[in-house]
Amino acid sequence: MVRLAGRTLDGFGLLWLEGEVVQISRTATARGSSPGAATSSVGTGHVYFALGDRGCVLSAVMWATTVARTKFIVEPGKRVRVRGRLGVYDRDGKMQLYVDFAEPAGLGEEARALEALKQKLAAEGMFAAAKKRALPRFPRRIGVVTSAQGAAIHDIIRTIHRRFPTPILIADAMVQGPHAPAQLVAGMAMVVRAGVDVLIIGRGGGSASDLTAFNHERVVRTISRCPVPVICAVGHETDLSLADLAADVRCSTPTAAAEHVVPDGTALRDMLVKERRRLDREIHHVVVTVRQDLDRATDALHARGERVVGLHRGKLQLLERRLATLHPRARLATHRRELDALTARTDVAIHRRLAAHRSELGRLGAQMAALSPLAILDRGFAMVTRADGEIVRDAAHTKPGDRLRVRFARGELTAVVDPGGDK
Repeated sequence: MVRLAGRTLDGFGLLWLEGEVVQISRTATARGSSPGAATSSVGTGHVYFALGDRGCVLSAVMWATTVARTKFIVEPGKRVRVRGRLGVYDRDGKMQLYVDFAEPAGLGEEARALEALKQKLAAEGMFAAAKKRALPRFPRRIGVVTSAQGAAIHDIIRTIHRRFPTPILIADAMVQGPHAPAQLVAGMAMVVRAGVDVLIIGRGGGSASDLTAFNHERVVRTISRCPVPVICAVGHETDLSLADLAADVRCSTPTAAAEHVVPDGTALRDMLVKERRRLDREIHHVVVTVRQDLDRATDALHARGERVVGLHRGKLQLLERRLATLHPRARLATHRRELDALTARTDVAIHRRLAAHRSELGRLGAQMAALSPLAILDRGFAMVTRADGEIVRDAAHTKPGDRLRVRFARGELTAVVDPGGDK
């Protein structure tokens, strides 16, 4: 019945409860005999306490691993908000709450507002697995948005340079405080505009309250619509920020993000060496096989060629004899002699024709010389022309003062018509 009751209570799943830490005593019950005390069990680190609210009391236990993650001390009189599962302690048969998370109750309103924002963004599909993008295998440049003074940036730079040196573009931004969300958004926009293949946003370790900037709606929406894949690394193992949920990849630390964003250069080099050796072996095997096939094909081709040549050698000799009888050598010699004779006859005819034309040309030249005006001038005549070259044939065609040119067989002179002279 006790185990049945325990399984029934476990069916309620995770519960959130708020109450005041009560019934504190440091007794042997801290070892687990009575779940109503609030102290650490000897040698285990577990914490047992009770929550009270409106007259009701519920026993609770926090195991050592949960205690180590809790950032405050559970003390009597404190009001706390816890998350856990209901169960039954088998030995005593009493119901108790097994707590896996606790925070001061003052954070309740903030936590509820965060949960409401988470549900709103989830309904819009910002956290959907289908939106997650694969990271580039070999990014050409990596953008990092974080504090330039924090340890996170040094861890990222050192890890990337050790594994696979890649250019890094850093946007300095506050990672906590009221101005952090605006600086984170501006930093992401800056590195994207500058041109990166992947973006890391995050910070080093811190308490849950230090993650406020990474739960801001503007930061989450900017991550969700970023045009390049985003890795979120806030250095907080136990709590997921909304930025973690919206990012394409979530890493627990900045160092882990750096290891995730670039491949292991040493491992990659070893793999390439092994692949090179394997390819060399395969190529050698292929070359040997192809060379053997080629040798066999060459031998077969030679054998076949010899058979074909043998079969056609007789036909080839017959064709050679026929070709010799049809060779144009004799006809060419005959035509060459005929061409020489025609050339000689043509030369004689051309010389005769030239002599006849030369004689006719001399006769015509003599006639032209006899009819030339210059020949008349040699007999003592002169030729009178005006300034424009018009020949004066009649003295009546001149008037006093006209300037005339008188040309002789040798030389010429200029004359002016005398007004008193006879025409």
